Amino acid sequence: MTRLGLPDVESLSLEAQIAQLVVVRASGQVFDHQRRYPQWELAQASLRHCVETLGVGGVILLGGSAVEVGVRSQQLQTWADIPLLLAADIEEGVGQRFAGATHLPPPMALSAIADHDLALACEYAGQMGRITAQEAIAIGLNWLLAPVVDVNNNADNPVINVRAFGATPERVSQLSGAFIQGAQEWPVLTTAKHFPGHGDTAVDSHLHLPEIPHDVTRLEQVELAPFRAAIAQSVDAVMTAHLRLPAYDDKLPATLSPAILTGLLRRDLGFQGLIVTDALIMGAISDRYGPYEAAVMALEAGADVLLMPADPAGTIEAVAEAVRIGRLAPGVISAAVARIWQAKQKVSHSLTIPPETCHAWEHIPPPPVQLAQLATPEARTTLHNVLTASTTVRGQLPTTAPPGAQAWVMVDNVLSTDWLSPQAAAIALPQAHGYATRLVDGRSCPLSPLELDSPPPTLLQIFSRGNPFRGRAGLSEFAAQCFTRLNAQNCLIGLVIYGSPYVLAALLSELAPTVPYGFTYSQAVEGQTVLLTKLFATKVSTADSRAFTD
Repeated sequence: MTRLGLPDVESLSLEAQIAQLVVVRASGQVFDHQRRYPQWELAQASLRHCVETLGVGGVILLGGSAVEVGVRSQQLQTWADIPLLLAADIEEGVGQRFAGATHLPPPMALSAIADHDLALACEYAGQMGRITAQEAIAIGLNWLLAPVVDVNNNADNPVINVRAFGATPERVSQLSGAFIQGAQEWPVLTTAKHFPGHGDTAVDSHLHLPEIPHDVTRLEQVELAPFRAAIAQSVDAVMTAHLRLPAYDDKLPATLSPAILTGLLRRDLGFQGLIVTDALIMGAISDRYGPYEAAVMALEAGADVLLMPADPAGTIEAVAEAVRIGRLAPGVISAAVARIWQAKQKVSHSLTIPPETCHAWEHIPPPPVQLAQLATPEARTTLHNVLTASTTVRGQLPTTAPPGAQAWVMVDNVLSTDWLSPQAAAIALPQAHGYATRLVDGRSCPLSPLELDSPPPTLLQIFSRGNPFRGRAGLSEFAAQCFTRLNAQNCLIGLVIYGSPYVLAALLSELAPTVPYGFTYSQAVEGQTVLLTKLFATKVSTADSRAFTD
């Protein structure tokens, strides 16, 4: 037994060893009726069964407040006989997924800063890594599924987009390396994803199987370079990509390819850490191979961790059967468990059970949330500095709206928007300057024909960025139509884009040079506040400044 209480691998049954390779998904909220994505997030009884009875090795969390996740993390660790790896996709800080923590700007914001000051951008990247790691630990997480090291050199990429640190391998290597170095000041795991590179695709692997047709020379120079840099930086884990690269394997996607995971990543790049699959429920894999065959093939290929299999119990049994019939060597499983043990030892700060003593008060468990480590003044200052340095504004809006003026706030899906409220800057600041605000769903047309044919003077605010399951990177047809009509009829008072620089570039080619515009990579309240304060050329009021001082 180790000081963490991890048993010898050989003492575990085959099924118990395999279970340690499985990471299941759960809501950060503790009650079943609060689950936002019940098709993927296990219900309470099933989750407890997976942790307590099956003995899965980890849980990936999404949703809820930071305080709730702290309680959830403690609950999960209490259920587990073997301490868990608790992970989250927090590429933009803990607040990206869990309310109350710091929601940092998308990584591509740092590339915009690096265009003018690379040293400053690297400094900010390191600070963002430190903040993310510190806040993760504060709520019981120990595995950052970040940073993204894909090179987003395809403007039509619907899934990587602003999640990348830039469009060149040099820029991505520099900034992601600084992020990793910052995070390494705290005992958490970092993850470079999505190997061997998901940047030059126009297909979302959550839905379909992309293919990158480039030759080995090009892949070595562009896609693989940031992964080499991350490995040199001692990144703890590498996440696979669900895409096909015929230059290395003309049949199997990377996640299931021995040539790519064992040959390229392990042998050629020398990576010795954890290889974790991207979610096995994603369409690129599940639609072609099914949950059980995909899990076995991933382990055959060289993966150590099976992320989000559709049926955890069935997956464990399928892998066990593959071992029993000789398809998988037992050593494949034990080697993966050994690497998981090494990772769990690294994060043992949050998992070590206190020694037995005669003092009852020494057995009081630590609080589930270290509130003093969340949203610190230093974190809020970094957030404000990065937003300010990466926000673009041309011209200024009138401080008093013209008669009849409206501010249209256009989003892809109003019902799934958690960064808009009556107090959000995109709503409140235009209203304070006399605009009537309209919330418009960009997927359909809630505006009357009269409004489109004879629109009022309009400040058009568009929230648009590439996101998983969205299937496209650019504007919806309706959003593009609204812009075109407003612009053609000279009804645009101003244009604001929150999210994608590619959307901004497309619209700027048509926008009259006299029309003020603003752009920020952030869609969060803080990003809205910085941009609109600049565009209206007003001082930040007490109400507006809450975004950085609360």
